Amino acid sequence: MSIKITEKCINCGACEPECPNQAIYEGGKKWRMSDGTSLKKNKMLDPTIFQKPKDNNIYFIIPEKCTECVGFYDEPQCVIICPVKCCIPDQNNYETKEKLFQKKIFLHGTLHSRN
Repeated sequence: MSIKITEKCINCGACEPECPNQAIYEGGKKWRMSDGTSLKKNKMLDPTIFQKPKDNNIYFIIPEKCTECVGFYDEPQCVIICPVKCCIPDQNNYETKEKLFQKKIFLHGTLHSRN
């Protein structure tokens, strides 16, 4: 499953640079699937198109880009770094570890990790 940011968020921004998928955005900021990934425009998908913010007031995570850091780290970096523990598993976006790893490969086109 992906991680989500709850209303407890204090907008400190500590989580954003820790995400290897660039799936975390500041409240009110437009986002793209291509941000921080190797996705390129093709006939079926244009990952370069800006999308509306998921939240205007607090940082938010894009579930389609979140892999819980699978393929990069042993545990989600946003969960570790958050000073108020507002980064939690999103029960509405459950995915197996295998699915998360496949998503990582889709986003980055590689099996290599950052570790």
